[in-house]
Amino acid sequence: MPAERAYVPRMSMPDLMTADELLHVHAPDKRVELVRGVLVVSEPPGYRHGEVTARLTKALMDYADPRDSGRVVAGDAGFKLATSPDTVRGPDVAFIRRERLPYPSPLGYADLAPDLVIEVVSHNDRPGEVLAKVADWITAGTQLVWVVDPDRRLARVYRDDGGETIVTRDGALDGENVLPGFSCPLAAIL
Repeated sequence: MPAERAYVPRMSMPDLMTADELLHVHAPDKRVELVRGVLVVSEPPGYRHGEVTARLTKALMDYADPRDSGRVVAGDAGFKLATSPDTVRGPDVAFIRRERLPYPSPLGYADLAPDLVIEVVSHNDRPGEVLAKVADWITAGTQLVWVVDPDRRLARVYRDDGGETIVTRDGALDGENVLPGFSCPLAAIL
């Protein structure tokens, strides 16, 4: 006699969202991204995060704007990094070299990976989630990712060639080949 099988209901997969649908999501006081078609909602990052993000944005703009090197964007501007399923990530700060700027500026998400991405770690970020973001940026074509950790007073620099460097409070963030000549002491933004 065959053994009886227990009925196990199938877990249905959530409907995948597109980047166009994400544009119409209304989530007051939340941050939203789309990761392989799945909506990711998170809490606002907090005051210190905003302070560090603002200082980094200013330092980059003060360097890039007079040289007409490219455009600095901040405030979680969305970038569409993959399609079918769609991934839209919003970095804290990003830089796109002048020759790669989308024209005209998109009203929605830019369909490209920035040359430089800055992620500022906040109190509610999990290390695995931050590394997943770094992987998405690098896989999509970002050359340089700075992960600035105000609590640990350091930054991790990830490169598209697989290189990784730790910058301590006494060190400086360097624009390398993405923004040649740019250097910002980490202590100045922390």
